[in-house]
Amino acid sequence: MEGTFYVQAIGLRPRVQVSADGSGVVGHAGSRLLADLADATGLTAAYSTALRPLRPRGTGHDPGRIATDLAVMLADGGEAIADLAVLRDQAEVFGPVASTPTAWRLLADIDGRTLSSLRSARAQAREVAWLQAAEQGEGIPTVRAAGRILPGLVLDLDATLVTCHSEKEQAAPTYKGGFGFHPLLCFLANTGEALSGRLRPGNAGANTAADHITVLDQALAQIPDAHRHGTDILIRTDSAGSAKAFLAHVRDVRKRGIRTFFSVGYAVTAPVRHAVRAIPDRLWHPALDQDGTLRGGAEVTELTGMVYLTGYPAGTRVIVRRERPHPGAQLSLFGQDEGLRHQVFLTDTPSCGGGSAQFLEVRHRGHATVEDHIRCGKSTGFGRFPSRDFGINTVWLELSLAAIDLLAWTRVLLLDGELATVEPKKLRYRLLHVAARLTRGGRRLRLRISVTWPWRNELATAFHRLAALPRPGG
Repeated sequence: MEGTFYVQAIGLRPRVQVSADGSGVVGHAGSRLLADLADATGLTAAYSTALRPLRPRGTGHDPGRIATDLAVMLADGGEAIADLAVLRDQAEVFGPVASTPTAWRLLADIDGRTLSSLRSARAQAREVAWLQAAEQGEGIPTVRAAGRILPGLVLDLDATLVTCHSEKEQAAPTYKGGFGFHPLLCFLANTGEALSGRLRPGNAGANTAADHITVLDQALAQIPDAHRHGTDILIRTDSAGSAKAFLAHVRDVRKRGIRTFFSVGYAVTAPVRHAVRAIPDRLWHPALDQDGTLRGGAEVTELTGMVYLTGYPAGTRVIVRRERPHPGAQLSLFGQDEGLRHQVFLTDTPSCGGGSAQFLEVRHRGHATVEDHIRCGKSTGFGRFPSRDFGINTVWLELSLAAIDLLAWTRVLLLDGELATVEPKKLRYRLLHVAARLTRGGRRLRLRISVTWPWRNELATAFHRLAALPRPGG
């Protein structure tokens, strides 16, 4: 009938009666996987060795265990030191966990030398994790570009802004008009591991060569010897990494037997604009997408020899992509004149051996994935810094990197299929934050995951794989 509306009945939720007398049920049960993985890779033991001088007369909580618990808490999604309560309140699963004041004191006691020992401990655990991956026959995942496998390892350096309040030591105005810190980070594109990071004031320069050199050297020190030597290592940055001193350092690293190459963004300078306008259309070639297909509306050419690169390492090439801008894109004055967006980068990968401008351009464009790693990292610790003290916040950043590593090792060593590639938010929902029933029998403690939980089998399999991992000697 006209004017008559039929509304489908809304199903009612089942009635529930709430009481506070349950027993044997725990939350965040899947995060025990992270704690056990820290033990299996030797991270907990290495932290204990590094922090042994901070344990007063051998009493109280083991400082290494406290550091591990903080990393597990951050990997689980905690945002503040007080969030250790998530582990502490479930002692039947996680064992004794330090109080919040005890954790604060530990972070305050870690000086620069001890922080260096923590980094070395994380490098030891990484070597074990990579050996465990090799034992499983999988090894370290490869990076792909244009449908091809990139040889070796790919390191992505990038800086980000973290907003905080003015009372925090060394917080400062940022170039975007905000206030806080401007950390510089390095991620391994192969696995998503966080190799290194440097906490800096908000007004730190984006293209500071000294900071890039420090972060790169710390990242290289994290790579196990068997991979650091004899393996191609590509270093990608945006234009902030195009400083001559930094690129000279990348080249000098080769003298230590480390095969480093660079692919870094470059500003659209006046000589670049002149070269772009001078190059004939016939020398522009279709750009590629990551799967090797043609990228519509984009072209690539090489400007090497048309732009003087005085002071840059010998063999440096200049490559540019021009592309029709997407609606709402911000264009420079040059882009507005040309009606196209231009992206320029430098690389020292030679043309022989498949280093065509088309392939190198799509390889460099893969650097954009570092933004995803940073976004996920901000939800794994370094999106908020807990203290007014800059030293404590520096240690917090290092533990955040360890938390990111634990998540990456979990994906590489313990998971398959989609779960081996998901971001932390989805991993936490599906596996880490799941509730379970705790039972005892035959002198054993058992976590019983709900039979209705969709990812119960994947979590159980991950625990079984963890139990089968070879342990480090000693």
